[in-house]
This record gives sequence, structure tokens and C-alpha cells, in this order.
Amino acid sequence: MLEENMILLVSRKTFNGFWKIADLGCSSGPNTLMVVSNIMNIVNKISSKLNHGIKPTFQFYLNDLFENDFNTIFKLLPDFYQQKKEENVGECFINATPGNFYGRLFPNNYIDFFHSSYCLHWLSQAPKNLAKNAEPLNKGNIYISKTSSPSVYEAYYKQFERDFKYFLKSRFEELASDGMMVLTFIGREATNFTSVQGVVGMVLNDVVQEGLVEEEKLDLFDFPAYHPNVQEVRQLIEEEGSFTLQNIKTLKMAWDANLEKDNVDYVVDSKMRGEFIAKYHRAVYEPLLIAGFGENIMDELFSRFAKMIAQLIEIETLEFTNIVLFVTKDS
Repeated sequence: MLEENMILLVSRKTFNGFWKIADLGCSSGPNTLMVVSNIMNIVNKISSKLNHGIKPTFQFYLNDLFENDFNTIFKLLPDFYQQKKEENVGECFINATPGNFYGRLFPNNYIDFFHSSYCLHWLSQAPKNLAKNAEPLNKGNIYISKTSSPSVYEAYYKQFERDFKYFLKSRFEELASDGMMVLTFIGREATNFTSVQGVVGMVLNDVVQEGLVEEEKLDLFDFPAYHPNVQEVRQLIEEEGSFTLQNIKTLKMAWDANLEKDNVDYVVDSKMRGEFIAKYHRAVYEPLLIAGFGENIMDELFSRFAKMIAQLIEIETLEFTNIVLFVTKDS
């Protein structure tokens, strides 16, 4: 999908052989450099087909929050630079740009191509207006669920609307006139609110009933994420008005899609799948949950989470809906 849509960008770009590319929400592991490598290979391949005659030169800006461990990436760079040199796909220079992408990061008309994967479903903050007369509106939940009132959904949507429009406005200012963005984030089907956060909320309700966590902590905790549907994303892009939506697709992915089932010589049962999903999401969610519920409960929480997932796997298909979209800057 990236290759198909970058043909448009490479074709319409005033070619001088130099590409400024930003990866927003890059994280800190080797996956970051996988993205860089993929983009370099694709641009080089398309440039060769178009007979540009010279190898492209790449300037990559890796962005994440100020607390991100950029040093882990930097330590991988010598080997990465050597690998790309041997592949002869063009020169590459990599910088870090720490900061919050719900706001400005770069000068005007500066970046040729923005990439972001699995970041924009995270909100800048949890919705603030989830209480009425000091009573929580989403009592017993940490995210939108089937039992949540319409006002809870509306609060989450309005926060996503503010954040996403601010993101688009900021990127419009920073993109070159022929620039493009590719964004991938977790969405949902129009009426489906089944989520990992919902299962975590179910486990938290159990530990509250047993007196292991105070009920007030659960009632006051609101998860700072929102999974939009395709219609909401289309509408917000049109309303904000800075970009033309060239392509948008949804892709389904199992919650344990990263479990390499084909490379093991034993049967992967529901218990093992539940444990894998629990570890995978603990790595992502634990810092937030520690802030809300304390560190002492984490082992018990994710142990129960794994068991509940193992039970759910037996009765329903647990899948993410991924939204992938490509937009170009309106002149």
C-alpha cells in the first residue's frame, strides 16, 4: 500500500534527489529502523523506474515524546548505516525530533513525507468532562463500553476531534506543497466497542469486588485513547479542510497476530495465546495503569487478564480494526 501511493508522491515531487521524511511516534526499538529501511527501498525503487538517474538522499526525523529512549535507536545506527550503504539505495541521515505531535514540530513547508503508525488513536489527554455533579459518567469502566452512556462516547469523540484536527493543521503547515502523509491507527467497526481496554476494565471490576483496588480509583480512571470508525475519520479530514484523502482502507488483525504460530513445533492453545496477548499489552499499558492503580496490583491484574482473554478466545474472534489512510496537501 505504501509503494502504490508513494508513486503519486515521487511522480509529482519536484525532484532534486533530496527527501525530508518524518516518522511520528517512532518509539525506541528496531521497528523504527524497519520503517526507515522500507521507505528508503520504496523511494529508490520508484525513482529507478522513473529514470531519475541519481540515487536519492534521505533526511529522516524520528519523533516521539520527550521521554522516549532515543539512545536505543542511536546505538543501532552504525550497523544500519553500513547495511544501507551495502544495499546502495541512497545516502541516509537520521535525526531525533522529540516533542508532542499534537502541535508544531518543524518549520513551514519543510517535510516531504510524514509517516505515523499506531499512534493517532492515543489522545493528548483523557476527556475532561466525564463527570457530572462530581459523579463519574463512566462508572465501572475505563473506556467506552456497551454500558457507557452516549455522553461518554461524545466526550471521547470530541477529544479525538480536537486532537486529530490540531494534528492535521500542524502537519499542513509543515508539509511541502507536494507533500503526503500515510497514517495507520487502531479504529473500530461502526458499532463495535469491544477493546483491550474493555477487557482490562472487566478485570479491574473483579479486583474491586474483592477489595484489591479501591472502587474510586476505577471510577476516576479514563483511558486516553479513542478508536474512530472510518466515517468519523473521513468527516474530520473533510471538515478540517487541509488535505485531500487519496485512499483509506481498513485491515483486520488478530490481537495475537505477532505470535509466530508457524515457527513452533507444538500446539498454541488458548492459554498460551492469552498469556502472549497479556504480555504484549502489558508492555504498552502498564505505565498508565500504574499511575492509576499502583504497581503492586500489576502482576495480579495481567495474570487475570491473560485468563480472561483465554476464555474469550474460545467464544469470539478478537481482532483489531486498523485504519490506513493516505492524504495529500491541498494547495
